[in-house]
Amino acid sequence: MTGKGFGGFGLGKMKELADAFKKAQQVQEGAKRLQEELEQMEIQGESGGGLVKVIVSGNQEPKRVEISPDALAQGADLLSDLVTAAMKDAYNKSTATMRERMEDLTSGLELPGF
Repeated sequence: MTGKGFGGFGLGKMKELADAFKKAQQVQEGAKRLQEELEQMEIQGESGGGLVKVIVSGNQEPKRVEISPDALAQGADLLSDLVTAAMKDAYNKSTATMRERMEDLTSGLELPGF
């Protein structure tokens, strides 16, 4: 044996691999906690200056819609546009929140080969 371990895979590489596994496990645990947090979040999108509000979880699960009586008076076509715009706003905010939290979770990781 040459003292380098199995097939040239020395002890330094073993430590590097063990560290990578440890980091991956930490990310996995963090991702599970993050998923639980996202499910509990309430992110609000709105349109028409607050006439329509759509509330979703951090992972885009619809929770509720709030429609002002003033929005109802605008008629069905405008109300439909207001609901659609509020949904898009909530979705965009939720997506940005999810992306930001994932970046926080994985920042500082130096996984070999990535």
